[in-house]
Amino acid sequence: MANKKSASAGAASTVNSAPPVPPKSVKAKPGNPAFVKYYLLAYNVLSTLGWGYILFITLVHLSNLDGKSSNIGAAAAVPSTFARFMSSIPFFKSPTPGVSLTIESRLPSYLRPVYRRSTTTYSRVGGTVAVVQTCALLEVAHVLLGWVRSPLQTTAMQVASRLWIVWGIVQQFDVARTNPLYTSAVLAWSITEVVRYSFYACSLLGYEPPILLYLRYTMFYVLYPVGAGSEAFLSYATLPIPSGIPSFKSFLGWSAPEYARAGLFLVWWPSLYQLYTHMIIQRRKIIGTARPKSKTN
Repeated sequence: MANKKSASAGAASTVNSAPPVPPKSVKAKPGNPAFVKYYLLAYNVLSTLGWGYILFITLVHLSNLDGKSSNIGAAAAVPSTFARFMSSIPFFKSPTPGVSLTIESRLPSYLRPVYRRSTTTYSRVGGTVAVVQTCALLEVAHVLLGWVRSPLQTTAMQVASRLWIVWGIVQQFDVARTNPLYTSAVLAWSITEVVRYSFYACSLLGYEPPILLYLRYTMFYVLYPVGAGSEAFLSYATLPIPSGIPSFKSFLGWSAPEYARAGLFLVWWPSLYQLYTHMIIQRRKIIGTARPKSKTN
């Protein structure tokens, strides 16, 4: 009985905001033809490789291991709303009137090159992230075709939220492409997806490695706030708030898309809390059912 419960932790795929919420069941339906299993296995393996490549190149870029990052021009100093917001925080205020400190100026000297390279991550992996993430639309098709056991509404919303950041924010606004938060979002996404897709691939083969099971339902403690927070403030960075701090006057004269992005930023936080607490409950259920399995074998 414990094996059956453990197996229901995952097999096919659903994409969420980073990291994804563990669904009640993502197991491939047993009545599917054999080719469906092989297709889902190939999909999860290729998705693992795609996100693994993104993670590898991002880390290489940040550390400049291949020497190519030094040839990329530094991002133009765009005073985004997020940057102005950060400069209003007392820690970043300069004792000199009219002069604001930056996040980079507050970092240790050995981290400043990494921070500068984080503003050009898009130039190395932006196109790949857009392609790999867009392929997640197939996961909605998997549910519609009945190939995986996953709620259609949840899957569609989770895929749409990530695509909104990729196509509705990052691809449309230079201030988002050159924001270090894009790098933190990509790191959170890629680490999450490498573990998630490899876990599903192994599950389709009939084996769930304990280390992947543990990481799959534990990493969200850190990666979800990092990923979701980065996504929210990437959207915030595109808003026309001159001082960085919202005021009634700053809201006047906005366009409809700007009001929409502001509204999404506000609902991001209660959604983060709700999904975060939900994932904690799911972890207790999944990890709790995995422990008796190791004892009986």
